[in-house]
Order: sequence, then C-alpha cells, then structure tokens
Amino acid sequence: MGSMFRSEEVALVQLLLPTGSAYNCVSQLGELGLVEFRDLNESVSAFQRRFVVDVRRCEELEKTFTFLREEVQRAGLTLAPPEGTLPAPPPRDLLRIQEETDRLAQELRDVRGNQQALRAQLHQLRLHSAVLGQSHSPPVAADHTEGPFSETTPLLPGTRGPHSDLKVNFVAGAVEPYKAAALERLLWRACRGFLIASFRETEGQLEDPVTGEPATWMTFVISYWGEQIGQKIRKITDCFHCHVFPYLEQEEARFRTLQQLQQQSQELQEVLGETDRFLSQVLGRVQQLLPPWQVQIHKMKAVYLTLNQCSVNTTHKCLIAEVWCAARDLPTVQQALQSGSSEEGVSAVAHRIPCQDMPPTLIRTNRFTSSFQGIVDAYGVGRYREVNPAPYTIITFPFLFAVMFGDVGHGLLMFLFALAMVLTENRPAVKAAQNEIWQTFFGGRYLLLLMGLFSVYTGFIYNECFSRATTIFPSGWSVAAMANQSGWSDEYLSQHSMLTLNPNITGVFLGPYPFGIDPIWSLATNHLSFLNSFKMKMSVILGVTHMAFGVFLSIFNHVHFGQAHRLLLETLPELIFLLGLFGYLVFLIVYKWVNVSAASASSAPSILIHFINMFLFSQNPTNHLLFHGQEVVQYVLVVLALATVPILLLGTPLYLLRQHRHRRNTQRRPAGQQDEDTDKLLASPDASTLENSWSPDEEKAGSPGDEETEFVPSEIFMHQAIHTIEFCLGCISNTASYLRLWALSLAHAQLSEVLWAMVMRIGLGMGREIGVAAVVLVPVFAAFAVLTVAILLVMEGLSAFLHALRLHWVEFQNKFYSGTGYKLSPFTFTVDSD
Repeated sequence: MGSMFRSEEVALVQLLLPTGSAYNCVSQLGELGLVEFRDLNESVSAFQRRFVVDVRRCEELEKTFTFLREEVQRAGLTLAPPEGTLPAPPPRDLLRIQEETDRLAQELRDVRGNQQALRAQLHQLRLHSAVLGQSHSPPVAADHTEGPFSETTPLLPGTRGPHSDLKVNFVAGAVEPYKAAALERLLWRACRGFLIASFRETEGQLEDPVTGEPATWMTFVISYWGEQIGQKIRKITDCFHCHVFPYLEQEEARFRTLQQLQQQSQELQEVLGETDRFLSQVLGRVQQLLPPWQVQIHKMKAVYLTLNQCSVNTTHKCLIAEVWCAARDLPTVQQALQSGSSEEGVSAVAHRIPCQDMPPTLIRTNRFTSSFQGIVDAYGVGRYREVNPAPYTIITFPFLFAVMFGDVGHGLLMFLFALAMVLTENRPAVKAAQNEIWQTFFGGRYLLLLMGLFSVYTGFIYNECFSRATTIFPSGWSVAAMANQSGWSDEYLSQHSMLTLNPNITGVFLGPYPFGIDPIWSLATNHLSFLNSFKMKMSVILGVTHMAFGVFLSIFNHVHFGQAHRLLLETLPELIFLLGLFGYLVFLIVYKWVNVSAASASSAPSILIHFINMFLFSQNPTNHLLFHGQEVVQYVLVVLALATVPILLLGTPLYLLRQHRHRRNTQRRPAGQQDEDTDKLLASPDASTLENSWSPDEEKAGSPGDEETEFVPSEIFMHQAIHTIEFCLGCISNTASYLRLWALSLAHAQLSEVLWAMVMRIGLGMGREIGVAAVVLVPVFAAFAVLTVAILLVMEGLSAFLHALRLHWVEFQNKFYSGTGYKLSPFTFTVDSD
C-alpha cells in the first residue's frame, strides 16, 4: 500500500539470456508478470526478425483453433476453461500439437463433409418421396362418348390423325414456396398453355440440409406434349433451381419407386446416425484437447514475440534484452532467470544499467483502490515518482459527491446496491456478465459503496431522507415559549398564517441541534434562504481547503525531485496568494459564524462587501468591521498577494538562467582542475550506485544527460508566464467553480421535494379508508420508486459524479499533478479480473 502515495522505483535492467535457455527464461518472466521488455529491434521489420517463422506457425495453429472452436459452437457445445495453470510448452512440443491439431481438423472436415452429403442425399430422397406421395392426378386419354365439345373429349386426336405420334410426358419436382407462383406464371406464358401443371404444398416440413431448420416445399407435376415444350419446361425449372425427379406414368410403378425411396431413406438415416455419433466422439476429443492447447500456444506466441524484441550479440550465443522492472522485484526476477536457465548449465544474468529516458510509472492496486486509481489515470498517468492523488481521492471524491447528493434514503439505496455487488463479487456468473453497463457499475462497486456511505452521512447533516426531515433529537426551538411570552391570542393566530420565532426571546432558542440541521427548518418559509446561505459558504470553505491541499502536496514533489528552488519561488508564493485572498475569505466566514449572535444578526456586516472593498482599497461606512484592525489586515494581504505575482513570474526562470551560466562557466575551467573533480567523483562512495540518470526537471529540454542540450531562456519564461497566469486566474475561477457543490445540492433537494409532492403526497391524500388507501398506494408507490431510481439515483447521481470528477481533475490535480507519464505494461500471461 506504500506505493499508492508515490509510484514505485523502477530500474532499467539488462538481461543476458543464453540462446538455448532464452525461451524458458522469458516464459518464466511471463508467468511472473513483473517486467516490461523494450524493443531493441525497432529498425528491423517484423518479417526480418529472428523468430518470425515460429510466430507464423503459432498463428497458423490459432487459425486452426478458430476452426475447431467454431465447429464445437456449431454443435451447441461449450469449451470449459483449462484446470490449473499451464506453462508455455517447450518448443519441441509445437510440432506434436500441430500434427494432432491438423489431424483433428481434417477428421472434422471429412466427417462434416460426409454428414452434409448424407443430409443432402436424404433431403433429395424425402423430396422425391413427397412428390410421389402427393395426390397429383395427371390427365390420361379418354374415349369419345359425347359430342366434339364434351368435357370427356380426349385432348389428343385419334391414332389416325396428323398428331398420332405425340405422347403425354411428365416433369415432377419440388420448389421453394415463394418461387411457386412465379414458376407457374412463367410456365403458362412460355408454353402458351400447352401444359397442365399441378402445385401442392407438402403435408409436413422437411429439414434443410444446410441450416437444419424445418422448411415447407411446393411439389409440382407438369404434363405436356411435344419435345419443344419439354425443353422449355426443363430450362425454366433449372432457372428456378427446382429439384426435378423422374415421374412414371403407371401408378403401380410409382408406388414401387416410393417404397424403394422409403427404404433408402431408412438406410441413410442409420448411416447418418453413425456419422453423428462419430462426429460427437471427434468433438469430444476437441473439447478435451483444445482449451489447454489454446492457452499453451497463446503463451508460446507471446514468448516468441517477446524474443523478437531482443538483440543478438556478436557470437550469436546470447540474447540481450532490456526490461523495466520494479527495484524491489529484482531478486524475484533473478531467481526466475536462474530457474529458467538451470538446464543449460549457464545462468542468465540481470544487472541494472543507467537510463536517460523517463521510466514508466508503476502503482500497484487491488480491488478496492483500482477504481479510484482509474479516475486519476483517466486524467493522465502520473510522471515517474510523482505524488499520486489516488489515496486522497478515496476520501475526497465520495465526499464531494455526497455534498451534492446528500440524502439518507438515496444514499442508502446506492450503498445497498454497491454492497450487494461487493458481497457477490467472487461468483463466476457475476464476473462473466457481458452487459457493458453492468461491467461499468461492477468495476466501480467500491467507489459506489463509499459514495453511498458518504451520501448517508451528508444526508444526516442536511436532515433529509427522501426530502423529508427526521426528528432524531429534540428540536432546539420552542414554539411554546414563543407563544407564552408573545401573547399570541386566537384573534392574532387567525389573522396571521405565518408565525415568527424570535431567538432573542428567552426560552425560544434552546441551543444548536446536536447533529445536522434542525428539523424545524423544514417547516419554515425561509427554509430555502437559510440553506442557500449555509451551502454557499460551505462550498467556498471546502473549495479553498481542497485547492490549498493540492498546493501543499506539490511540496512533496519538489522535495523528492530535489527542486528546492521551487519551494521558495513557486509553492510559497502560491500559498500566500491563495490563502492571503481566499483563505482570508474562509476566515471571515468562520469568524462571522462564531462571533455574530442572534441579537446582533440584524446589524451584521456583509462579508461579500468586505471582500470587494478589500480589492478596491476602500471602506463602506454602512458596513461595519468584523474585528479591530480589519482594514490593515486586508491591505497587507492584498499587497502580499500582488507581490507574489512577479516572484511567480520571474523567480524560477532567473534562477535557472543563473544555474545554466554557472554550469557553462564550470565547463570552461582548466583541464587539470576538471581531472581533480573527476577523481573526487570516482572516489565518492555514491559513484557506484546505479541510479537512473533521468531528471524530472521540467525546464531541462531535450534528452536528459546530454551535455549539449540547448538552453532556451525564452521557452522557460514563456512556460512560467503561462503557469503564473493559469494559477492566479485559476484561483478565482476555481473558487467560483466549487459553488457547483451548492447549486447541485439545492437542485437535488428541490427535485426530491417536487417528486414527493407530486407523487406520494397526492397518493396519500386520495383515500382515507384502509382498503382504498391500500389499493391506491400500490401504483403510487411503484411510480415513486421508479422515478426515484431513474431520476434521482441514476440521472442526478451521474450529474453529481461528473461534477465531482471535474473538481478533482481541474481544480485539485492541476495544482501538483502533471499526468504526463506512461504506465508500466509488464509482459504477463495472466488477465486481470477485478
């Protein structure tokens, strides 16, 4: 937990890995997840690196794994996660896994192909049976029994006519239902009516061989005369992709064919059942072998990609890697390297080296602190060894949210919702939920827990529970004493609907409420004016305190980075400017609260007028002083605040310019004197320490450690001028920005009051009888609950969350936090799951 206040010390470590054991060493480091590898081959393309062939083989295996996984999902099966922790397989196992994977994939392809062919054949047999089994009655020639125009007149003339050689032919098949009408219409138009077509829908649905879904088909039988008509019919049915089957003229022959088709269908179903059973066996082997193979090949690919970032020494016997690693993890890394290289007989070596780049930032978090650290990192990852705002955000963020969201009932609902997520956080079903909104809430469950808890606390201070005041302690105001000593008669009470309680009368005001706001204020007509004054002053006090704490935290940055000049030239003037003006405003507020009594409240001076006159160097005769010597104090504070501006503007640039000239003069000293200084430096006990040569000074441009870095005074002055203007104007605007605490708190209270008055109060007044009230209150309370959750908890909660986020990012963190760093991204095989 100590690293939460400041990022851990990170060292640049050079690893010398023997070629034979480099794979095992990197695999061990991946299991630990403690080091971040630097790419030493940035100038080399990805296709020219040493282990590109092995990476391609792993990628080919991953493609095969994807095919196997899709086949398992197609069968409606699931892949169970592998049990335990599987290490990266040895390189020699890659060929074995590849051979077994290819064999399984080929078996699946063959079985799937045979299954598809059998299903297609069975589908054709069932369609053919459906065509023959439908009651199509093809027309046949009949004898002349009546006149030439009788319905029984044969379609073809007698055998002695010119068309005696024509014969009735048939085309039978099946087509999709949505094509049947178009097919029938086109046949009639193309053949000019020289055919008779019969379309019927199949009695049952047939399974589609591709999708497996049941589908309805239309069977048809077409009788025609003439070869040309037959060719047209066959071409049209081919265009519509119809399934055409032989159709015999004799009914007995069709019946025998139907029996043969049914027998063949039964035989095909038996063969298809055996194929399905064999497919299930193959899929069972895939379910057993695929999950561990996926994990192992994923790790193997990661190891080879990491090895591609290493360089090779001139003898090709050793790989050289550079990693970022926490200083306290170096013994663990060294032990892992020895374990990985023990089989080769030559141990891998790890040693720290100086670096000129800014190291990455490493802040270890847990389930509780990760959400608060995420709020800070969303603004920007802190610079290396910079003060981390997250530990303070754990308290300040929920508290500022609660100031805007203060309500016992609403805070309790939020707290219980977060508590339920915390208590069920280890359940697999809760972690595996894929809903993005749920994942967002679940990731910030501890943040919601504290936000709800602090909202309950501020709700007790505001004395609001679903906009209703609660009487936990006796009120500090006595109406009876006021009535007894004021002589309120019945006539007076009938003429005055509003009564005033005078605290100056003995016994009326008994003392302040023990905790929070007195519940009698909820009955007062000046309730809103009282809360306006209270919450506005409270917002200013909280805002100035929050900003002053941010400036105070910058002291730890300057001390840690050895920037003592910034303490005197920046932090001290900033504190004088902020506290001299706005800290004095807070003092006036507290002083007036403490010293002005109810008896003198009517003649109490205005703090706002005093503050305005402070900057104008004037005095309002009608506005009395709060204490003796107030004018002198105000003048001194304004002069001090104005005097700090040129110090902020010119102090640091002039100091750095002087330091630069001093270093330049030092470099021009005689060579002999420089050699003496060098000998003293080498003889010092700190010369052997391997501390990073990176410097955090913002003023030093270019690469740290470069002696020829150009010093540009204009850039230093410009940077400091921007910082000075931003801070001075920011003190005014940021203080005003904290008034959002007052505005949103009042908005939340008033919205809650409106919801109660428009829903619950109307519902409670609808029915006086017990039965009627029970029936009415059920939908009324349901509507009140839904609106409370949707509007007051979700919408108002999100609004207060965003405003609290802005107060931390803009008003608090910019006083000491730069957020210009980058995270340490260790090479690891594990996946974080909060």
